[in-house]
Amino acid sequence: MKLGILGGSFNPFHPGHLYLARKALSELKLDRVVFVPAYCSPFKQDAKAETTAKDRIDMLASSILGDPRFAIDACEIRREGVSYTINTLEDILDRYLPDGKPALIIGDDCANDFLKWRECERILQLADVAVARRMNTEDVKYPFEHIIIKNEVMVLSSNEIRSKIAASAQGEKTGWQELVTSRAKVIIEGRGLYGCCGTVSPEGTVENIENREAADNTIQQVEAAALESLSTERFLHSRHTALMCYDFCLRFNIDPMYGYLAGIAHDLAKQTDNKLLLKIVKDDGQKISDLEKERPNLLHGRAAAVLLRERFNINNKEVIDAVAVHTSGCEDMGTLAKILYIADKTEVTRIIEPSLRKMCAAASSDEELDRILLAVIEKTMIKLKSKEQVVSKDTLKLLKKVKERLN
Repeated sequence: MKLGILGGSFNPFHPGHLYLARKALSELKLDRVVFVPAYCSPFKQDAKAETTAKDRIDMLASSILGDPRFAIDACEIRREGVSYTINTLEDILDRYLPDGKPALIIGDDCANDFLKWRECERILQLADVAVARRMNTEDVKYPFEHIIIKNEVMVLSSNEIRSKIAASAQGEKTGWQELVTSRAKVIIEGRGLYGCCGTVSPEGTVENIENREAADNTIQQVEAAALESLSTERFLHSRHTALMCYDFCLRFNIDPMYGYLAGIAHDLAKQTDNKLLLKIVKDDGQKISDLEKERPNLLHGRAAAVLLRERFNINNKEVIDAVAVHTSGCEDMGTLAKILYIADKTEVTRIIEPSLRKMCAAASSDEELDRILLAVIEKTMIKLKSKEQVVSKDTLKLLKKVKERLN
């Protein structure tokens, strides 16, 4: 996979960011652009914090719903403190395993000082630096190896948008609403960000966004529901799982958007109250095991499958089955179910052995998929036993079945 990396504060996320990412995809022939929201830029250490990391990620995530060309990586936010590009680049290379050098996308305003960046020579060894136009309408040459992205200059900055929002709170007509994505606008208004005095309900929820826009894209609606109901960390896990399922499905001749849907939906009920979980799964007509009664959270996959059917009218059997059994597995799992089970436990934010990550990136046959599945099951069992937790009968049956197929 050919990867692009686009970092920034995204405070707020606006159409200029989206335009640049799309332009990079087409011009540089990338498969995916990874947005990396900054925790604290080494060049903006004195900047006033006007939003939380969650606010910035929600604005970004809500603007790219259902689009597998884009990923969000919160590695700099998890690290906290000042992050340097070299550290982020090395981290992403280790986890994403891109084909060839990734494209590091920077603006021409930053390119002027690139040679002052920490370990800039090492950055040039690891990535192709792609310079986008932010200030200069013509190509400018820089004293380091680089690529020029021939984008139109958009006279738009997050700082300008923040200023206009603040001014609007004082009664000025600034038209700031036209300068952000429609979904980011709802979050800004609803949460009163940047001093905004909005009219949307206080939560600034993604559900409000979907109600207002009457989106007809089911996958976007499911992803909006996941963004609404899950913590930021859990949502990003779901989105990384969705992207990994998408990539697996491309190699296994399965509609990749089925994989994306299964991945984004698999934890839809993960943070649901145990009593409600038990109530929801009664509608799937299956028996609740003694282990599930003891640990109701194991039912979150089955509950998510019910929600997909009842709330979103999704009846694709492969997707529903994959979501329903992703927690413990089952002996007759189909290919998509295997892919989701693997992706859930090996997506790029998970800490796994480099060899297993490489196996996942290269698998393209049923036997290779089973070998990865075996490794993931055994790793899961070791983890459960270390916590003195019981391994479900379904997992043990799956383990036996996989071993039989590989022998």
